[in-house]
Amino acid sequence: MNMGMQFLEFAQVCEHLEGIPGRLEMIEQVAAVLPRLDDDELPVFVRFVMGRVFPDWSPKKLGVGPNLLYDAVAYVVGTKRETVREAINATGDAGLAVERLLAKKEQTSFFVQELQLIEVYREFERMAAAEGQRSQREKLRVAQGLFGNARPLEGRYLARLMLEELRIGMGEGNVRDAVARAFEIDVRLVEHAHQAMNDLGEVALLARRDPDALSRVTIEPFRPVKMMLAQTGTIAAQIEDHGEVAVEYKYDGSRFQFHKVGDVCRIYSRKLEDVTGSLPDIARLLMEATDHDVILDGEAVAVRDGRPMPFQYVIRRFRRKHEIDSMMEKIELVPRVFDILYLDGETLMDRPLEERRKALEEMLGAHVAEQFLVGDAAAAEAIYADALNLGHEGVMVKVPGSPYTPGVRGRLWVKVKPGVETLDLVVVGAEWGEGRRAGTFGSFLLAVQDQGRLLPVGKVATGITDEVLAELYALFKDKVLAHSGKEVMLEPEVVFEVGYSEIQTSPNYESGYALRFPRFVRVREDKSVDEAETLDMLVERYARQKNGQGSF
Repeated sequence: MNMGMQFLEFAQVCEHLEGIPGRLEMIEQVAAVLPRLDDDELPVFVRFVMGRVFPDWSPKKLGVGPNLLYDAVAYVVGTKRETVREAINATGDAGLAVERLLAKKEQTSFFVQELQLIEVYREFERMAAAEGQRSQREKLRVAQGLFGNARPLEGRYLARLMLEELRIGMGEGNVRDAVARAFEIDVRLVEHAHQAMNDLGEVALLARRDPDALSRVTIEPFRPVKMMLAQTGTIAAQIEDHGEVAVEYKYDGSRFQFHKVGDVCRIYSRKLEDVTGSLPDIARLLMEATDHDVILDGEAVAVRDGRPMPFQYVIRRFRRKHEIDSMMEKIELVPRVFDILYLDGETLMDRPLEERRKALEEMLGAHVAEQFLVGDAAAAEAIYADALNLGHEGVMVKVPGSPYTPGVRGRLWVKVKPGVETLDLVVVGAEWGEGRRAGTFGSFLLAVQDQGRLLPVGKVATGITDEVLAELYALFKDKVLAHSGKEVMLEPEVVFEVGYSEIQTSPNYESGYALRFPRFVRVREDKSVDEAETLDMLVERYARQKNGQGSF
C-alpha cells in the first residue's frame, strides 16, 4: 500500500507542467501520474490539476477572497497584511509571492508537518462548510494551518488553489485526454461520461475501476450538467447543411435547468448554482405542469403586459435572495422549456432532438417553447422576422437529429440575431479612471481563455454609463489581487459581453490579437469564466473576417 501522495509531490508536478510548452507532453506527464494514485486521491488530483477544488455540479464553494489569503499568510510569516499585498503587487502573481514569503520564513522555523494531498482537500472541505458569522474566522484558521505547514513551493499552489486560479494550462480538454491515456480508454467514452457526471475526478475513478461503466453513466437528478451551447451562424447555411431544421425563438432571458423528483424540485442557473429560492414562481409553474420526474432545459423570460422584457430584469431576480415577494409583483417570470434530458429514471441526452421534443410535449402540460420545423430558407426567415417583432433576440436553428451535448458549443445549435458582433471575455484587470471617472475604474482589461490560461486581448472603456461604472466599481473592489501604478490585477471571476468592429493581430497582447473599437455591452452574470471565448474561437472569427465573410 503506498503512503499516499504528499502535497509537495503535487506541487512538483504542477511546477514541472508550468515549464512545459507543448500540450501533448503535458498530457503525457499527467497520464503518467494518475495510475499510481489511491482511489480517494485520484478524483482530488484530477480536480486540483485543473485548478478546481470541488466538482462543477457541487454547491460547495471555498469562499476565500484575496484579503483572507493575505491575512493567513501574514499571520504565518509574522508580518502585516500590507506587506503580503505589496509582495503580490511586485510579482503580479499570488502564488509566487506566497512562495517567496514562505521561503524567508523557512530559515527560521524548525517543524513542518508533511501535508498529504488528501488532507489539503479535507481542509478545503472544512473551509467550504464554515457558515454563519464565524465562517471567516474558521476559514482563516484553516488557511493559517495550511500555510503554517507548507513549504514554499507548496505555498505557491495552495494560494492559487484557494483563489481557484492555477495558471498551469491544464484545462478540461487536456485532463480528459490524460485520463483516457492513463487508463487506455477511448477518449470519446471519457467525454461522454464527463458530460453526464460533470466531474472529471469521478470519471477518472470509474475509468480505472470499471471502464465499461463509462458508457452506462447517466445524468442524475439534483446533479446539474452543463448546458448545451450554440454557435453564431446563419439560417441559410444551416438549411444548406441539414435540410429540414427546427427553428425556435431565442429568448433574451436566463437559462435554467429544472430538476424534479416526486414533489421535490430544484432550479439551477447556467453557472449551475441553485437558484430555486429566487425563482419560486418558475418552480411552482413547472411543478404544476407535470407529474413526471424530469430534468428540463429552458429559459426564464421576464414579461410585462405580454411583451418580453430585457435580460437585466431577469438577472435581477436570479440574484435576489431577499424581498422576493415584492420583486415578483414587479416582474413576472415565465418559463419557456425547449428540451428534456431525463424522464422517469431514463436519460434522454443521446436521443435525437425530435424524439426529446415529442417526449417533452407529451409530459409537460404547459410552458413548452414554440418550435417550427422548416425546410426552406424563406419560411425560416419569416419566423426570424416574427421573433424580432415579438421582442425576442432572434432565433435558434437546431438540427432535428442532434443529441444533447452538455457544455459543447457545436454547430448542431446555431443562434441567429441581428446587430453588432459580441464576445464574452474575462475581466482580468482594470485601470483607475481620470477626470469624471476618478475614484473608480475607468477601463477594464479583457482576456480570452486557452486551456486554463487567460490571455489578454485588449481594454474596454466605452459604452459604460456613470451609473454602471459605479456598479462595476462595487463589483470589483474586493477582487483586487495586486496593483502597480494605475493598473490593478483582478481575480478573474467576471465575464463582460463586449461588442467590436473587427479583430486585428497585435503584438501588444499575450493572445496575439486585439479588438478594434471595443464597446461594453453588459456583465454576463449568467456566465462563468470557463464559458468565455477561447483563443481558438477568436482565431476562427479572425479567419472568417479575413475571408470577407463579415461576422458570420
